Amino acid sequence: TACAQVFVELLGAHPSSLMNCDPKEDFGGPSTPSHGHADPNLKNAVELCKVMGILPDGHVDPAVVDPPSFGAAADGDADRNMILGSKFFCTPSDSLAIIVYYAQRAIPYFKDGVKGASRSMPTSQALDHVAKKLGIPLFEVPTGWKFFGNLMDSKAVYGKTDYTPFICGEESFGTGSDHVREKDGMWAVLAWLAILAYRNPDPAAPLVGVEQVATEFWAEFGRNYYVRYDYEGVDKGKAEEMMERMRTGAAKKEFDQSTKGQHQYTTDDFTYTDPVDGSVSPKQGIRILFADGSRVVFRLSGTGVVGATIRMYLETYVGPTGAHDEYAPEKVKALAETALQLSLLEKITGRKEPTVIT
Repeated sequence: TACAQVFVELLGAHPSSLMNCDPKEDFGGPSTPSHGHADPNLKNAVELCKVMGILPDGHVDPAVVDPPSFGAAADGDADRNMILGSKFFCTPSDSLAIIVYYAQRAIPYFKDGVKGASRSMPTSQALDHVAKKLGIPLFEVPTGWKFFGNLMDSKAVYGKTDYTPFICGEESFGTGSDHVREKDGMWAVLAWLAILAYRNPDPAAPLVGVEQVATEFWAEFGRNYYVRYDYEGVDKGKAEEMMERMRTGAAKKEFDQSTKGQHQYTTDDFTYTDPVDGSVSPKQGIRILFADGSRVVFRLSGTGVVGATIRMYLETYVGPTGAHDEYAPEKVKALAETALQLSLLEKITGRKEPTVIT
């Protein structure tokens, strides 16, 4: 496989370091630990996470002693990726921001600097801090790789501003650059290995691993605690009713009355105007923006098998001098309760708990 060719034959990794690298039409089927689900996340990549000392809920597994220093997972066609350190999960949002931060120093292709960066709207705002520091254009786009593609093509196809070299990504484990107009999980893994090589010039010195890279990043930029709730198989009509209620302002009015206006926030329905071709993409997700920098996004996804999937994205920002070692699902729990109260998700859909929390 390509994975074996790159990591074993070219980079010299031992064959035993590869897991589930033989292509299978059913991704192993329902009897495998991943139940045939190929998307990389803490619940599906259970074999890798067990080796790395990470439980499916993101907690550290105290039973695992001396896990490997680096682990990575990809889906069936290796366009998505998940990055792990020793007992440490690096969220896709943080991974993207860290790659952009180190790109010019660690990756030869970017030796003259990154000229543009972009994230999907639901992806955390960690990248925004990096783009501001580096002084590069940042684009917040709807979910869908075509929006990144237009930015990559800005000069070559449309004769407009050149944003390449360009790096982009999304919270759903997709990362890429302008070397190809698609997300590339293998590229993201190699980018991280390049960053670790850059941070470890002396083989005799203690290893700087993924966790240290991430914690130092938070110490400079702050941490965007980030969690996604997925409500799968929801009646489509009920899901659209909930979204429309927030879209029209009815939800905000009722919520403000019931809470006596104690929450300071604004809401909007994200609309994107493409700076390259001028196209307009309305109704891309409901954003609830709080005065303290916290953010909630509601979006309907069409990737579910039955009914609609409601995705609720929760983000709480803690500055550089704050506490960065808290458990993310607990950190955003109060924010989630506020968002659920405002949206009336349970009342409208009948769903008391999310299907998946990532």
